[in-house]
Amino acid sequence: MGFLDNARDAAEAAGKKVGEFADDTKERVSDKVDEVKADAEVKRAEGDVKRAEAERDSTKAKNDFKEDLRN
Repeated sequence: MGFLDNARDAAEAAGKKVGEFADDTKERVSDKVDEVKADAEVKRAEGDVKRAEAERDSTKAKNDFKEDLRN
């Protein structure tokens, strides 16, 4: 029965390795998804800043033009 016990032990060890590999892969994919989401959030925030700056500049230009018309 030594051969069967060894084969069973080897199969169990292989099964554990496959399970660990699957868990590690799942975690890596999850980590990458989190990273991509964070990068997207940074880009969105940068876009918001640029949009706010453009709106500020536009408002200033409009107000300057209106002031020139008053003079």
